[in-house]
Amino acid sequence: MSTKDPESMSTVIGNVLRYGVFLSAAVTLLGTVLLAVQTGASGIGQFLTYNSAQVPHGTFPVSLSSLASGLARAQPYAIIELGVILLIATPVSRVSMSVFLFAAEGNRKYVAITAIVLALLLFSMLVTPFIPGFNA
Repeated sequence: MSTKDPESMSTVIGNVLRYGVFLSAAVTLLGTVLLAVQTGASGIGQFLTYNSAQVPHGTFPVSLSSLASGLARAQPYAIIELGVILLIATPVSRVSMSVFLFAAEGNRKYVAITAIVLALLLFSMLVTPFIPGFNA
């Protein structure tokens, strides 16, 4: 596969997106199955119906350390959250892969444009939540 071939570049990028979504779905499904096993068939109904007094329905980890400890204990909500994080990371990994593919191709113009897009994506995900008044 040559990086100069646009068809091979689209295949690589398509595979990144495809496998990222499949992995995310598998992890989320695993967490959902564990949740169903732990709550039983009768308890799963409470998670499928909307009850404003009970939102959010579970205790999702809110920090990386609580996510890591939840994953270490195989807690369903932590596994479901990991699936969502993987889904969010999929397009970011696609843009990251594009930077490397354009660099291997020697296309400096598209490397610069894609690197700016990647920087904006990462800034919006990692920095904006800490800007005072931004998430009010």
